[in-house]
Amino acid sequence: MNGFAGSRRKTAMHIMAALVLPVLLLLGAGREVSAAGGLQMSTGYPGMSVTAGDELTFSLDFSNTTGAGMSVSLETVSLPEGWKGYFTGNGSEVSQVYVKSGDNDGKAVYNLTIPEEAAGGDYEVALRAYTAGEASDTLTLNLKVTEEEVGGSSFRSEYPEQEGASGASFSFDATLVNNSATEQNYSFSSNAPAGWSVTFTPSGESSPVNSISMEPRKSQTITVGVTPAADAEAGAYTISCAAVSAGENLKTDLTATITGKYAMDVTTPSGRLSTEAYANKQKEVALKIVNNGNTDLTNVNLSSTAPDGWNVSFSQPVIDVIEAGASVEVTAYITPGEDALSGDYVVSVKASNSDTSDSAEFRISVKTETIWGVVGVLLIVCVFAGLGWVFHKYGRR
Repeated sequence: MNGFAGSRRKTAMHIMAALVLPVLLLLGAGREVSAAGGLQMSTGYPGMSVTAGDELTFSLDFSNTTGAGMSVSLETVSLPEGWKGYFTGNGSEVSQVYVKSGDNDGKAVYNLTIPEEAAGGDYEVALRAYTAGEASDTLTLNLKVTEEEVGGSSFRSEYPEQEGASGASFSFDATLVNNSATEQNYSFSSNAPAGWSVTFTPSGESSPVNSISMEPRKSQTITVGVTPAADAEAGAYTISCAAVSAGENLKTDLTATITGKYAMDVTTPSGRLSTEAYANKQKEVALKIVNNGNTDLTNVNLSSTAPDGWNVSFSQPVIDVIEAGASVEVTAYITPGEDALSGDYVVSVKASNSDTSDSAEFRISVKTETIWGVVGVLLIVCVFAGLGWVFHKYGRR
């Protein structure tokens, strides 16, 4: 009888244990979920491809749903052999952060250095955030080390050489590549000659900028505008442009070749563009051909446009060379037609070569000489001479 009762008690105890244990486990599990759910640690890019030797930074965000602020301890749970990692906040190494209730963005940074000898493959770095209570969270960083070098950051132009005449502006398209594993803020600069202007405009933007922020493994097209100085002489100019960040100094050389400014002026030594001439009589007019450009002018041809029946020739119809900033004097021989009447006429003189040209209009005042004018003068002289003889012979009578 006692044995039977004892058996019944054992059976009852087993049944109670079977009923109570799941409840206790359920309550315990609920408490852990609640505690773990009160704190969450995350980062924007927990998985990425990297290369050996990279120095990475992961901005850590925290979410606190416990309803009260708390001090959170930070630790590296697991790290591949030879790798180095530590937490920083406000520029200093830290082991704890204070997390207010709610969302806390960018509260800490995890700094990770991958050794140069790291082999290619998949790696995990486990981080843990926890409190003195039971709130905690673990963040796993999944990193794929590529065996092939992705390549360094760069700043270069596919077409780094251009040419244009003096006064022209140049526009180069360059590509800025941030091949690092972290965001970079690049500042632009150049060593352009004095008086030159260099601007940097990202694609999609309408105004130049002094700097640009770029995410890791990203590229951006930058339009580099180059405006030479107004007095820049002909020649090739190399302009070194730089994009500099805290950890990188990227440079690209651009070449702007100024082919020269071609300008010419046709005038006279005195600047006067008018003269007098007589019909059918040659008139010499001194011309001054001035090279106002910054490049020598060669094979300068002189030509003219004159009224019908007129003749115009030059002492030097072709000028071999006029040096930059210099001038050459030439004589124009202008002969009005023999039937030209008194009045003003226009003769145009043009100087030109394959690069430039200029012309000037000369006003020629034609004076007409006739035999009757001479005869008239002789008749007047004869009349006075005759009167004088008459008075001399008969005046005494």
